[in-house]
Amino acid sequence: MSYDFNADDIFEMAEQLERNGAKFYRNAAESVSDPASKAFLLELAGMEDEHLKTFHELRATLTGNENSPTVFDPQDEAVLYLKALADTRVFFEKKMTEISMKEILKSAIEAEKDSIVFYIGMKDAVPEKSGRDKIEAIIKEEMGHIRILSSRLTGLK
Repeated sequence: MSYDFNADDIFEMAEQLERNGAKFYRNAAESVSDPASKAFLLELAGMEDEHLKTFHELRATLTGNENSPTVFDPQDEAVLYLKALADTRVFFEKKMTEISMKEILKSAIEAEKDSIVFYIGMKDAVPEKSGRDKIEAIIKEEMGHIRILSSRLTGLK
């Protein structure tokens, strides 16, 4: 079965990805001993928490077709599909073989890039009338994370 999604569906998934990202950074913070690195990772977790709030607030502003179902789905299969994607993509799968700040940052940058590519692909599954333009807000937030992470990684070299 093929699905078209609406912006609400994508924001719901974005919220889950932010929760997964926050968990990733908190777990990474527990694995480092350097207080400055630990503080930075916890700051990143806090940024993910803030993005979660931002996405939740943006989601609350959706109207009409942006949050209306695009297909008859009495079993909520579309929601289950999106949840499965959110829980198995990006941060959730990131396993680091070496626990160093450099490797953590590289993994985080890779995860952020993966999420951007994923959202760009999901944009095509959201019809224009269902809020496709709203997905750009998610992509811009994730691009901001890449800038922060890359800057920190460059500082380590």
